Amino acid sequence: MSNKMWGGRFSEGPDAIMEEINASIDFDKILYAQDIAGSKAHVRMLAQQDIVSADDAKAIEQGLDTIAGEIEAGTFTFSRALEDIHMNVESRLAELLGPSAGRLHTARSRNDQVATDFRLWVRETLDGLDDQLGGLQHAFAFKAVEFSSAVMPGFTHLQSAQPVTFGHHMLAYVEMLSRDRGRIQDARKRMNESPLGAAALAGTSFPIDRHMTAESLGFDRPTANSLDSVSDRDFALEALSAASICAVHLSRFAEELVIWSSAQFRFVKLSDKFSTGSSIMPQKRNPDAAELVRAKAGRIIGAMNALLIVMKGLPLTYSKDMQEDKEQTFDALQNLSLCVAAMTGMVGDLEPNLKELKKAAGSGYSTATDLADWLVRSLDMPFRNAHHVTGTLVGMASDRNIELHRLSLEDMQSVEPKITEDVFSVLSVDKSVRSRTSYGGTSPVNVKKQARSWLKTLEKERSAKQ
Repeated sequence: MSNKMWGGRFSEGPDAIMEEINASIDFDKILYAQDIAGSKAHVRMLAQQDIVSADDAKAIEQGLDTIAGEIEAGTFTFSRALEDIHMNVESRLAELLGPSAGRLHTARSRNDQVATDFRLWVRETLDGLDDQLGGLQHAFAFKAVEFSSAVMPGFTHLQSAQPVTFGHHMLAYVEMLSRDRGRIQDARKRMNESPLGAAALAGTSFPIDRHMTAESLGFDRPTANSLDSVSDRDFALEALSAASICAVHLSRFAEELVIWSSAQFRFVKLSDKFSTGSSIMPQKRNPDAAELVRAKAGRIIGAMNALLIVMKGLPLTYSKDMQEDKEQTFDALQNLSLCVAAMTGMVGDLEPNLKELKKAAGSGYSTATDLADWLVRSLDMPFRNAHHVTGTLVGMASDRNIELHRLSLEDMQSVEPKITEDVFSVLSVDKSVRSRTSYGGTSPVNVKKQARSWLKTLEKERSAKQ
């Protein structure tokens, strides 16, 4: 028996394997709210334009509300034979209303319908992610204020480089997340055009009002080209690109948490809420939440790559290949949301080990640059000469297996006779970080000011949305 939704062109039904590969209802049923919202906007416009009667439009809207209620109550039966969410809703509407339900599909196609539904879902999800990332920024900024003076090692190549403050490190991620939110907001703005009314690919001969449906669904405007409208998946790619970059940022901090919480570092303690134990080793506290955030970055990046590969060879306009656009997008954005939630919890509960952080901050001759800067400032020495002198002194300290500030004044003067007692004023880690007062530097004064500014901005933003 032919599929009734396909009309009379087919005399036989699909093979079981065809049904299996063709059906998308298992994952695109997530679009039910967007599909019903789009259909309601469409039928209101059809009535406004006298394309369908007001009575039919009212009945269709009521039927769609009934279907939404059934889905939300868990009583709706989804059929794989009907392929997707669009046909499932339309079929149930026909059961409720009879032939008049068929008027809903006037002047539209599944091509513009799915493009509209998908945009609505991505838009809504991006809005939620933006809010979540604001919450994570707040958690980082709050830690930055709390530990604005706590000294820790700053690393390059995972080797001790210069002392910084824990608060400064937290603020680095506030800045990264700000850029992530900017990308999400840009993607949201660019995608906020309505494909509804583009129909299959060429538009329609019915006198529809696409501006009305666009406004009704919260879009800024209708899309300008019907071919592009049904074949564009830039919006999903851009959302996945922004998500991938964000996931990388979360993964980098997750990696730091894994390292910092190890017995070898002991820089931080993760709360029990975001740690797990071992089935055989009773002493273990595993940073599993951080490890999973780190792993999910690969999953999210993979989704972007998959969709790029799906789209790269498709001619205009719609091809069935594009059914593969949704599953990985749903998965990636939902997993990013989960990662942000987990990271917000981990940051909020994070307990830095101030003693270990400070001890580590002074290791590896981390104040060597401060010594070189002192030579430049106090002795008017060219920096390259100061660099050489400092390197010689570091080598001397290393040979004796002592820290730089443990060298005597006589030791230092054996390398550079003009060095005075004042040099020891710059060799402590506390004085080192306090000296970094340049804009964006790690000094506690800078950190506290910047963190409080971020908290004020984020609170204001949160209040504006309430």
